[in-house]
Amino acid sequence: MTYTITSPCVDTMDQSCVDVCPVDCIHFDEGVDKMLYIDPDECIDCGACEPACPVSAIYAEDDVPDEEEAFKEINVLWYQDKDAARAKVPA
Repeated sequence: MTYTITSPCVDTMDQSCVDVCPVDCIHFDEGVDKMLYIDPDECIDCGACEPACPVSAIYAEDDVPDEEEAFKEINVLWYQDKDAARAKVPA
């Protein structure tokens, strides 16, 4: 299981989660991205990021609300094809 960043992060991009991540698995490209992304291959499922998020945008994979399910794919896709992932992030 990994963690997923969802829509409340869009245009917020508070980096509190980045500061507490012990393995630095949360990334974004400054000035390009509208949200942060968790690398599922680097995430160690420690959960430190979830309570650090001030907008409650981070969920354990199995706890992502139904209306946020697309963000599981978006987070994974960003590490494979950044442009394709960015195109899926709602405006």
